[in-house]
Amino acid sequence: MSARFPRAATPLGPRARIAVVVAAVLLLAGGSVWYTLHAEQRSVEQRADADVSFTLGGPALYFRDSVTGRVAHQPLAGPPGARTTGGPTCDRFYASGDTALCLRAEPGVLPKTYAIVLDRQLREMRRITVPGVPTRARVSASGRMLSWTVFATGDSYATTAFSTRTAVLDLRTGYLIKSMEEIPLTIDGVRYHAPDVNYWGVTFARDDNRFYATVSTKGRTYLVEGNMRDWSAKALRKNAECPSLSPDNTRIAFKKKVSDDPAAPWRLYVLDLRTMRETPLAETRSVDDQAAWLDDSTVAYALPGAAGRASDIWTVPADGTGAPRVAAAGGSSPVAVG
Repeated sequence: MSARFPRAATPLGPRARIAVVVAAVLLLAGGSVWYTLHAEQRSVEQRADADVSFTLGGPALYFRDSVTGRVAHQPLAGPPGARTTGGPTCDRFYASGDTALCLRAEPGVLPKTYAIVLDRQLREMRRITVPGVPTRARVSASGRMLSWTVFATGDSYATTAFSTRTAVLDLRTGYLIKSMEEIPLTIDGVRYHAPDVNYWGVTFARDDNRFYATVSTKGRTYLVEGNMRDWSAKALRKNAECPSLSPDNTRIAFKKKVSDDPAAPWRLYVLDLRTMRETPLAETRSVDDQAAWLDDSTVAYALPGAAGRASDIWTVPADGTGAPRVAAAGGSSPVAVG
């Protein structure tokens, strides 16, 4: 039995060979780009997801678990440790009403932050990318107004100190203010202009209009009161950072610089807005955090952790009495969810 072999194909001409090579290169390049983008997006999506059973359900203390980087919660009352994990991965977290705000850092040559807006089931509703490293996050009591602050780079005046960018998002209108630095500011009754003005640590009142924040300029910090409708801000007093408005809207917890020692410069105070009298809290250690009110009597904050933990959450009475106590070992970004 004889075998019949196929005839050799006609050799390609020079133009055809070049076309084949170009097509192969484009195919490989396109595949690489698609794979890279797909892998990056898949990674982001996976890290954004909270477990289906993990939602905003209170009353509970929600916080960032420093071991996993994910949001966890535990009962507001009772001994610390009985926590439930499975929330989204965040570097800063805050929640109120039906809204949660998760700030997630994306390190790189030019670091950036995702400001991720979540609903009560912790499903993503909106994502905004901003340059910088996340540091502060707040949501108004109704869940309508959101604000976040990142450490920024590249400002010419920031040769010896940090600079920030603070944004405000109105979920009802969808209006986003990417930077507060253009808000008309009054200090000592005079309209103030300076290129080194920085804002951080916004806290909203119950009316979703009034707010408080820190402004820094010329080496000084001020507590400012702002008005969203008028888009204006005025300084109330010097040396007050990271304000946090009490649930009854009558007092502000803040950190005050009390020492030039760079290892321990601040102490927590509470300012009564009716009398403008300030009270030092029983926490005598230096707190570099925006405190959160768990109720009208208690504030929570993070401090460097014991036993090698990145941070621990502490609470202290808001009237200057009592003593600090650990609320959640290995936690940060505390918030009480009702």
